Amino acid sequence: MGYGSISPSTAQSLAADAQSLGNLKMEAGKNTPAAIKETAKQFESLFMRELMKSMREATMKSGLLDSAGGDLGTDLLDQQFAVQMSGQPGGLSDMIALQLTRQMAGASKDGAPGVAGTTPTAAGATKTTRSSLPPVSASTIGKTTRAPTESQSNFVQQHSQVAHEVEKATGIPANFMLGQAGHETGWGRFEIKHKGGATSHNLFGIKAGAGWTGKVAEVTTTEFVNGVAQKGKARFRAYDSYADAFKDYARMISESPRYAKVMEQSHSAHGFASGLQKAGYATDPDYAAKLSRAINTTLQIRRAQA
Repeated sequence: MGYGSISPSTAQSLAADAQSLGNLKMEAGKNTPAAIKETAKQFESLFMRELMKSMREATMKSGLLDSAGGDLGTDLLDQQFAVQMSGQPGGLSDMIALQLTRQMAGASKDGAPGVAGTTPTAAGATKTTRSSLPPVSASTIGKTTRAPTESQSNFVQQHSQVAHEVEKATGIPANFMLGQAGHETGWGRFEIKHKGGATSHNLFGIKAGAGWTGKVAEVTTTEFVNGVAQKGKARFRAYDSYADAFKDYARMISESPRYAKVMEQSHSAHGFASGLQKAGYATDPDYAAKLSRAINTTLQIRRAQA
């Protein structure tokens, strides 16, 4: 839903029914801070109205002056009170507006460790993805921008050369691979490791399925099973180098029929990320959005490093 220029009539009304909400959505054509503020006020008004309605229903009535007309008048009065009480500085609408802005900007904490989801991938392998939320490169509202962290920049710089070489060989954009590797590992802070602590060089969270004959690293992971997070042991592919990890990932994406449509979206970060999610690369329902943000962060970093 977009949040755009709000007409005076909408600003004075309360979005308490489907028609009002529909009008608000139709008029919200541009993503502006003013529109987000008004939308937040509408939601606060709705909340206040329902709160007052619940309070009145919990109050015992005398029955002397009660009537359908009186109830309607009270409801309309509550609606006006709700509108007037909403939008005050420091109130609920400010919190809602802040949350809406963050959601539209895709802002999130860098490298926050999360749970992992698993789903079958090509050649009998399975893939696990972390639900960490890398920040977006630039806000879609106003001028708010979250600068990449030092760990993100170092990660991208460390793997840029091999990613560029794999791009030339397979056509998969280096920025897409770097962003995905960053997202999967918390920008290098949560790599899959062997029992002794040595890295498996597995930057893409690819599991060792029945068809995998190479090295493996067995770790405890949290997986989504029918939407429920469950802990368990899992075997992941292990490589001799990060270059081998990039090559194996690129080979799986570019050669498997399962990801054929993903390769068709190599011109679009959002299309590529959405294609991976639709193809079953990860079970996280927000995977495409998170990966898109990670790719945007990578683009920002590489531009600055160029």
